[in-house]
Amino acid sequence: MSLELMDYDEVLEKYDPIFGLEVHVELNTATKMFCSCPNAFGADPNQNTCPICLGLPGTLPVLNQQGVESAIKVGLALGCEIASECQFARKHYFYADLSKNYQISQSDTPIAFNGQVEVDVDGEVFVIAIERAHMEEDAGKLVHIGATGRIHDAEYSLVDDNRAGTPLVEIVTKPVFGAGAKTPQVARAYVGLLRDMLKELGVSDVRMEQGSLRCDANVSLVPRGVAGLGTRTETKNINSLRSIENALRYEIRRHGTILAAGEQVKQETRHWHEEGFTSPGRSKETADDYRYFIDPDLVPVVPDPAWVQELRAQIPQSPTLRRKQLQEAWGFSDLELRDVVNAGALALIEATVAAGCTPTAARKWWMTELARRANQNGCGLDELAITPAQVAQLQGLLDAGVINDTIARKVIDAVLMAEGDPQAIVAAKGWVLTDDDDALNAALAKVIAANADAVAKIKDGKTQAIGVLIGAVMREMKGQADAAKIRDLILATIE
Repeated sequence: MSLELMDYDEVLEKYDPIFGLEVHVELNTATKMFCSCPNAFGADPNQNTCPICLGLPGTLPVLNQQGVESAIKVGLALGCEIASECQFARKHYFYADLSKNYQISQSDTPIAFNGQVEVDVDGEVFVIAIERAHMEEDAGKLVHIGATGRIHDAEYSLVDDNRAGTPLVEIVTKPVFGAGAKTPQVARAYVGLLRDMLKELGVSDVRMEQGSLRCDANVSLVPRGVAGLGTRTETKNINSLRSIENALRYEIRRHGTILAAGEQVKQETRHWHEEGFTSPGRSKETADDYRYFIDPDLVPVVPDPAWVQELRAQIPQSPTLRRKQLQEAWGFSDLELRDVVNAGALALIEATVAAGCTPTAARKWWMTELARRANQNGCGLDELAITPAQVAQLQGLLDAGVINDTIARKVIDAVLMAEGDPQAIVAAKGWVLTDDDDALNAALAKVIAANADAVAKIKDGKTQAIGVLIGAVMREMKGQADAAKIRDLILATIE
């Protein structure tokens, strides 16, 4: 990028950032919002379509009751009021991937409104006020054919309407003031909280990399001490927690650079590039530009108060409170818990502990060996072909002295290859620690004879050299020996 940006801290010395987030949540209903087409990710292009979701003349939408129920649950979990009556509207705006050329959404009467949640960033609590959570349908998807797969250098674009009509809940915050330099982290923490909350509710799979949870991030700057709002930009369709934080940090620096030069920020949408910058999208419209009017094909939604109360009783404990309880029970530091939450490992560790593993051991496996394998495979931890119960069983074999860490890593690979549970794999392959003292002593004698330098160092009190001998003995024993026992034998033999 040619634009030389101000330092982030320098911007914060002169300006206060104000941000707001619009989070789009695809619901995991079996069918779409207004038709019976399957609501499923990954189908061949344009397979899950029908005249209704394509908006062909003469078709009539029929509201998905499960979609309404999920929307009410989302509103209740956010502490919102639930509307006694609400309506759908047509939002007129050109979507190349929404063939009826309007989106069914909600305008003046959302299903849920006036809520709030709290997020904790480095021990500081920030209140995020929720303006509304409303129901709508998703658009389709454009596939840009070109070198980068982006619209700016595409030779042409293809339209996949599978996603058109997918049930959405859009969660809109009120402007958030006072986060200061922590604005990017607060935004990230809020979306992370939503992700956990929605997953716990069971209303969405919240897979950001698949687009089922997307965030539009608005930000503006005002001079320090000045009330009001600045000219905002909206960075669209951000699909990872890290990118939310990075995109806001970049935009704050970009706004500050423009304002410090005496220029005006242009109100527009922006596109986030993973290389670390945003680029212009389109001039940002106001609500009037969308020409909302009540959809004549859909009757008002009037939730039965008794039904709402029944759904309220189903809302699980807030993720914030649950995290605090687990942190206290497990003895994790703030940093350890934050890393676990950011990795999406909290529920996996909780289930592993419930299966009999200690919290420390469960965190070790999910945050190291299993996280590394997930990263190598480009998938989430919860997509790995290993269950919390299997991880707990693996640790049980370690605790019993049946295997060691080296064997445990081999067992993990075998489990991921669908070769069975850890106990069965260890038994079938004979991957157990040897109890053959004669073989161990023979290996030790061979290693001592071949490593005179290391032996001399140990005799001189340089005990760190013992690692060389332990490693050599382990190789002789093909990893099937107890390192602690080897260490004791080496010291006893050399002394």
